[in-house]
Amino acid sequence: MTTISDLSEELVEEILCRVPATSLKALRSTCKKWNALSKNQIFGKTEKQFLGFMMMDYRVCSVKFNLPNEDYGADPSIKQVALLDQVKISKLFHCDGLLLCVVKDNTGLVVWNPYLGQTKWIQPRTSFLSSDRYALGYDKNRNHKILRISCFGYEIYDLSSDLWKFYCVTPDWEIPSHQRGVSLKGDSYFLGHEKITVSGGEGVRRKIEDSLLCFDFTSERFGPPLPLPLSFHSYRSETMTLSCVGEEQLAVFSYHLNLSSVYEIWVTNKLEPNAVSWSKFLRSFRGSHVHIEAGSFFIDEGKKVAVVFGLDYKYDETRYQTAHIIGQGGYFKSVNIGEAPNLAKLDKPYMFGYTPRKYCYPVVCSSYVPSLVQLQINQPGKGKERDYY
Repeated sequence: MTTISDLSEELVEEILCRVPATSLKALRSTCKKWNALSKNQIFGKTEKQFLGFMMMDYRVCSVKFNLPNEDYGADPSIKQVALLDQVKISKLFHCDGLLLCVVKDNTGLVVWNPYLGQTKWIQPRTSFLSSDRYALGYDKNRNHKILRISCFGYEIYDLSSDLWKFYCVTPDWEIPSHQRGVSLKGDSYFLGHEKITVSGGEGVRRKIEDSLLCFDFTSERFGPPLPLPLSFHSYRSETMTLSCVGEEQLAVFSYHLNLSSVYEIWVTNKLEPNAVSWSKFLRSFRGSHVHIEAGSFFIDEGKKVAVVFGLDYKYDETRYQTAHIIGQGGYFKSVNIGEAPNLAKLDKPYMFGYTPRKYCYPVVCSSYVPSLVQLQINQPGKGKERDYY
């Protein structure tokens, strides 16, 4: 009797290429030969929808999002990742098919390859802080590294050597703690505030300019601040955030809250270490009753649509995790993807009968592509001694 293991390699490859990428993990476990093949070559048919990962309620979830042509309709499918269901995650980042997860109590980091099902645990010699900013990238030799930015400078962790490097610097810019870094072609980008010295009739003063900051993992240095679109200024924006468009472009989303809600998304035409240019992707006006908190997003250039994930609320102050679909001509549609639970510790006494509220903003990682990057599996433990620069 013919068994799965008796099939020819050519036939096995043909079968694997016809299987949806989301089903490959279960399929690999049925046969050692199939599992070995999938570790050396990317299989899985292309799916006609957004496929990626997001964080909801401190849990990592897979997400599929259909955007039909006829009505910008949405059919999201969100499932919690079983591999990480014992860990609460407060921050999530993506680069080159790997996901960087920050443990909620700041005790460590987890790097996860969803395609291969591998995880690598990383802990610092000194405690992580809730105000730390992170990014994941790689250098010119494809060595993957983690960037951690703190109030004392920044650190680099090399995944292959398990070595931390610490750089004690005082930059002329700052990155707000709520800003998430995104990675493109190995480099990481942040929205930051450049501090500029201005001389004039009022004497010498410091001026704050919103900028795009790039970290090069090869030189392990930040490049010069790059300009954002002229209409972007955080002092009159409720939300600004970055996302990737495929593997070549960045997109920046801004939500202005004034007399009416204005949503703008711009994408890069050119992106170099010392230069950037932008073009407007869409601009939409909405009534002030529509409020978006957090604002992680992805765009579909073909359909001219953006999907922005955030928290919305009604008059009873109940929060809802919502996907807002924004399109051309003022198109706007909200899809409720679940009520956001109040995550505050309600057993703690508060004055005057105040009931605390605390929510986890949904965060989506866009442009996920399966990767064959092998992680050196380890057990949770301390990192090696750090070098200082």
